[in-house]
Amino acid sequence: MSVKRNELLRHLEKQGCFLKRHGAKHDLFMNLDRNLATTVPRHPRLDKSLCDAIFKQLGIDKL
Repeated sequence: MSVKRNELLRHLEKQGCFLKRHGAKHDLFMNLDRNLATTVPRHPRLDKSLCDAIFKQLGIDKL
């Protein structure tokens, strides 16, 4: 199962994460409440397991 990138980004913003910078193929998102960061690839659809790993790295709830 996959998740649309826009859905993932909306969920990250609702959980208090923000875009710190754009890279060549990835974006860096931060959660300042927990002082955690991770990269998010720029693909139209992302695998659910990848999304779960991103949420775990940022310390936020899953979709």
